Amino acid sequence: MEIIDPAAQAYAQRYSTPTGPLLQEIAAYTEAHHPEAHMLSGPLQGKFLEIISQLLRPRRILEIGTFMGYSALCLAAGLTEDGRLHTIELREADADLAAENFRRANWQDRIILHRGNALAIIPALEETWDLVFIDADKPGYADYYKLVLPRVRAGGLIIADNVLFHGQVLGPNVEGKSAKAIQAFNELVAADERVEKVMLTVRDGLMFIRKK
Repeated sequence: MEIIDPAAQAYAQRYSTPTGPLLQEIAAYTEAHHPEAHMLSGPLQGKFLEIISQLLRPRRILEIGTFMGYSALCLAAGLTEDGRLHTIELREADADLAAENFRRANWQDRIILHRGNALAIIPALEETWDLVFIDADKPGYADYYKLVLPRVRAGGLIIADNVLFHGQVLGPNVEGKSAKAIQAFNELVAADERVEKVMLTVRDGLMFIRKK
């Protein structure tokens, strides 16, 4: 199910600043070669993430779910001079492609790629996060949120992707493992008084969560 009218998506993209040549190459390669190309953030959401990061000027960013490295490159655009972005990818093949994309963008020294299970990696990262982007396996969302929130600074931001999950959470009966997990995550965040939150109907749904 398409949440956003494709014509509206195309119109919005036409009136937005285009992404750079490397991001365009990554998007084209993913579309042509990856069986799960729909997982890529894409130009409109990517530019949105880039501008949010540029406004926040984060020193430490955590991304859970690297995929091709597209969203990491967008988020890295706002890093402070001494800033670092840590990103975690479970799948080796995707991590290899992302690492090459970071190298091509000359970000390999400031984007730190971790390979493996995020639930094991996150506790070992002794950082205070300014910005966190969650875009990984949907059944893990609640656990990722619980792990990272204590390490997010006051006023820091967590962004969770796919919170509308292709429209599968919109009906009275939510079915499927991933859709149920997203519904549970949305309810968890909604009930959490430690944060302010707003759900945006951008692409497949973005939840902005600001720690008080």
